[in-house]
Amino acid sequence: MSARTLPPFDPTDPLGIDDLLAPEDLAVRDTVRSWATDRVLPHVAEWYERGELPGIRDLARELGSIGALGMSLTGYGCAGASAVQYGLACLELEAADSGIRSLVSVQGSLAMYAIHRYGSEEQKQRWLPPMAAGEAIGCFGLTEPDHGSDPAGMRTTARREGSDWVLTGRKMWITNGSVAAVAVVWAQTDEGVRGFVVPTDAPGFSAPEIHHKWSLRASVTSELVLDQVRLPADAVLPEVTGLRGPLSCLNHARYGIVWGALGAARSSFHAALDYAKTREQFGKPIGGFQLTQAKLADMAVELHKGLLLAYHLGRRMDAGRLRPEQVSFGKLNNVREAIEICRTARTILGANGISLEYPVMRHATNLESVLTYEGTVEMHQLVLGKALTGLDAFR
Repeated sequence: MSARTLPPFDPTDPLGIDDLLAPEDLAVRDTVRSWATDRVLPHVAEWYERGELPGIRDLARELGSIGALGMSLTGYGCAGASAVQYGLACLELEAADSGIRSLVSVQGSLAMYAIHRYGSEEQKQRWLPPMAAGEAIGCFGLTEPDHGSDPAGMRTTARREGSDWVLTGRKMWITNGSVAAVAVVWAQTDEGVRGFVVPTDAPGFSAPEIHHKWSLRASVTSELVLDQVRLPADAVLPEVTGLRGPLSCLNHARYGIVWGALGAARSSFHAALDYAKTREQFGKPIGGFQLTQAKLADMAVELHKGLLLAYHLGRRMDAGRLRPEQVSFGKLNNVREAIEICRTARTILGANGISLEYPVMRHATNLESVLTYEGTVEMHQLVLGKALTGLDAFR
């Protein structure tokens, strides 16, 4: 038997995961990576330090032009990409900054997904093409000041007045809120929880921006205030009643986080690896010391285990076999490990790790938000606990 020549070991892909990806997958990844490298990385430290995302509408249009908005949806100008391709895009966007991935995730996996799955044909025709092109930005109003993990307790209401609906309430921590042209808002009605497509120029609607954040600073975060916002009868999403509507949207967005968090982790790991090979102490690069190598090895193991998990979940989603509990599995593991990778990378960089000259602290603080939004650690533990035991411990 002839000996085979093994490919060289690749520190950036130690398990050869790229071999699992089709040429189309790699093309999507490379397109998004190139865009993020050119348009985000040169500026994001400054945006983060200023707590702003200037030119967000221009960025949205550019993201639309590369097919990144609503990319896993079909028709209406959407790219119709696979779940794996969408995941790879989320990874590359979050490798630049979690705020950029959040912009895309809220646009595509929450606002557009809700309209695509549960909207009328008229709603789809009106909103999805401009949203896919980035000409219209969307937001998703579920979380409230007093109700996050328990959306069943929401206080926002929609009541009928003749053939109209009148919405009253507040939503909190809404990505894209103050720049959105349309908001998908969930409210209590006499029929149960319903979703509404709300043009943000409707009288009574306002979206004051939230400032003084120490995480997701390069992102637009707002409160939504609905002061007797009157909408026509056809503003309601006709194809769903109850919490399964917003929860299915969140499940789609959480899938993107499974991949995205690893982008932040990868960026931090590579920063630490490069630093360890050039920073000298005690007469040699710190990467030559056993303790540093142990850290790097552990980081690489967790990062690439997470990538294998994300790929597996993506293939299940493409096959129509991905369960919500499996998404919780991925979100719980990958975000938790990603933030630990960032913290370990910070120790390798020492004092330089807290500087915005390096991406590590920015990623770590962003992941503090990713850790708890769209399902806290505890909520995903309880989802898995219920699935494993058959016993509901939520209440």
